[in-house]
Amino acid sequence: MSIKVFCDIADIKNIKKFNNNNFVKGFTTNPSLMRKAGAKDYRSYSKQILKICSKKPISFEVFADNPKLMIDQGVKINKWGKNVYVKVPVINSKKKFTGKVISELNSRNIKLNITAVYTAKQTAKILKVINKKTKVIISIFAGRAADTGKDPVPEFIKSIRIAKSFKNVEILWASVREPYNYTQAKQLGCHIITIPPSIIEKIQKFGKSFDQLTQETVRNFLIDSRKSKFNL
Repeated sequence: MSIKVFCDIADIKNIKKFNNNNFVKGFTTNPSLMRKAGAKDYRSYSKQILKICSKKPISFEVFADNPKLMIDQGVKINKWGKNVYVKVPVINSKKKFTGKVISELNSRNIKLNITAVYTAKQTAKILKVINKKTKVIISIFAGRAADTGKDPVPEFIKSIRIAKSFKNVEILWASVREPYNYTQAKQLGCHIITIPPSIIEKIQKFGKSFDQLTQETVRNFLIDSRKSKFNL
């Protein structure tokens, strides 16, 4: 099964670069990435991005914490472009499931990217409040789960299985930590994987043999030892 690669970035320079890369099929952003990129005004900065990325799907996240404001922000963000997905966290900061927000925006035919998902139980809750026609991405955070010593793969397997009857739902592998995650996500049957720029570039260089890697590694050790003028 093929998998779509999205670039996880809010930096305008990199969005320009990867928007012209056919390997990259879309983009994801979040408030943290927007802040890191230097955004001061969320709306105007997002509009700058959309001048560059006008065709490939791109996710912009709501940043309110109560349901009414989240819905209001979602409606506004949706109007920015036909390629826009409204990103909604699965819970708010008070641990309350955002089902009301998801259901309301979904019923208005607004494309959604449900983020910060970690378990198949959360996936199941999302599936209970959406229809089977409006596009929904469910972003499961593999890397952050693995950072705590937990294996995220079983949650992906269950989530993909229970979402199978929803042709409008795509499961996304989020928080990539290494290039091999691309292979893992592809083997599992994930529909999308969102990857930072540095790792996308490594993935596009896939194909080296172990023999080549061994020789390159030894050469690098030799070069560094000579540069350091090591002597015994």
